Amino acid sequence: MPICITCTHPISHLYTVYESAYNLRLEQCSKCLKFADPYVEHDSLTLLLDLILLKREVYRHLIYNRGTEPRKALGKSKTGLEGSQEGEHKLAATNNRQREKDRWWLILKLACGLITVDAFIRWAQLNPQISADVSRWTVETNIVFLRILIGCLIETFAFHGGVMFASYFVLALSDFFRSRRKTSPVEISGVRQQFKFSLVPLTIFYSSLTKLFLLFLLTIWRPSASKPGGSPYYWDPSYYSSSLVTRALEIWDEDKLDREWVVRNVLGGMATGFGLRVVLDCHPVFTTIVILVGWLAKTVVAGFLKNWVGGDEHNGDKWMAYSIP
Repeated sequence: MPICITCTHPISHLYTVYESAYNLRLEQCSKCLKFADPYVEHDSLTLLLDLILLKREVYRHLIYNRGTEPRKALGKSKTGLEGSQEGEHKLAATNNRQREKDRWWLILKLACGLITVDAFIRWAQLNPQISADVSRWTVETNIVFLRILIGCLIETFAFHGGVMFASYFVLALSDFFRSRRKTSPVEISGVRQQFKFSLVPLTIFYSSLTKLFLLFLLTIWRPSASKPGGSPYYWDPSYYSSSLVTRALEIWDEDKLDREWVVRNVLGGMATGFGLRVVLDCHPVFTTIVILVGWLAKTVVAGFLKNWVGGDEHNGDKWMAYSIP
């Protein structure tokens, strides 16, 4: 069942279709009295931009409401099951099973695309000379890229497995504390009512779009590490009288700031935590614990893979550096 993207209240339908798919009317939420999901009228570019900007409403639309059937004002039923309450339950169960299959198929497609992009980014970081000159691509380069692709695949499985494992215990603990409350029971939100564990990997892949988008830009458009004369960029300490301010600003020097590491681990972790906060509907402390468990599983696996993926100790250490938060 879809939910209102503003207050998460469950709603039977998001919009009503009349004579054609383009003639529709948005449904109003009975609780907050706002449109249940205005994103049904938006194009894919708007969804992508709002997803990169980490808007809570677009997460709820993509995770819970995407692909739901509208209410049809005209036309007869094709199944003949709507005549009774039992028939409606059977139809709803059939639709839920089909949506679950479609969701796992979407996860598989997102995994194939995003893991390939991640592997290319990691390969470009480990082999900057070849990535800058495609003519130097050889058969050995194909083998190196394949190793990195397999390494990214295994790391992704480890991270998702750790997150799902931690999510199970966090939700169980949250439900236990909710049941032990002596006060009046708290109303369960629509997010928790419609929660399925297949939503966790889907949310992680959606959240990784922000990280991979910025990393891909840094890969194909690398910033210059030096001025036109050849000297690196530094903060000029003569502008500041306080040595503390000078030392604080030195972290932005080109030889000290690792943009790829910051985007991959800091920004990527924040985006994933935000997405899981939406789908798990729990306290941010619990979400942080879930992310840390996923990072721990990923780090352990990366430690076993670094020498095989990197090919030597130097590249293995570089691989490990970008894998450890």
